[in-house]
Amino acid sequence: MPVPLRKKPINRYSMREEVYNILFNWIMEGELRPGEKILDKELAENMGVSRTPVREAIRRLEDKGLIESSANRWTRVAEVSIKEQEMIYPIIWTLEELTIATAMEHLTSIDFKEMENANADLAQALEEDNPVKAYKADAGFHDVYIQRCQNHNLINILQDLKIKNRRVEVTYFEGYGCTKYSLDEHYHILDALKAKDLELVQSLIRTNWQGSLKRLKEIESRINFDE
Repeated sequence: MPVPLRKKPINRYSMREEVYNILFNWIMEGELRPGEKILDKELAENMGVSRTPVREAIRRLEDKGLIESSANRWTRVAEVSIKEQEMIYPIIWTLEELTIATAMEHLTSIDFKEMENANADLAQALEEDNPVKAYKADAGFHDVYIQRCQNHNLINILQDLKIKNRRVEVTYFEGYGCTKYSLDEHYHILDALKAKDLELVQSLIRTNWQGSLKRLKEIESRINFDE
């Protein structure tokens, strides 16, 4: 298992959380690939910590479905599945439509500026063909209005659902080019938000997520054809 290099030592006072966050980010950003074996001893040596916080982090990541294991045989980064996304995406766009129904009245000019900045970051990431940066910018755009719904239960559900969504998009977009369609779709969503047209915003959010799922399935078909 090629462990990513770390130059910054881990803070001993927040060791457990920091070890978890490091592993989480390595998996989410594709530095640890789907199916890659996880060795707690190697990770602990790389981070300069004992195996205990590494094992705790692995258990937490397993609970989130990011790591899978077979007793006394192997521990590895969980595989990603388009089939699973076909079930998850409709839930995400339905919940986002719900968030916008309560968020719209709370959105301000500052929020709109944040969304414009996120879209600018997305445009740059697309220009660089950087799927990790593109996903973060895309998520940042959606997070503005999600946070404005002021419903922490709904926010937490969406955040958990988007963990698997993020891994799939980063994995599949890498090497096949990031999509530019989301950029235009975001501009339309932003215009509808400024016009306070709830029905149109909800329709555009649904279209945005449906388009993303369609593009992932097209990439999967290309990969299977190449094989």
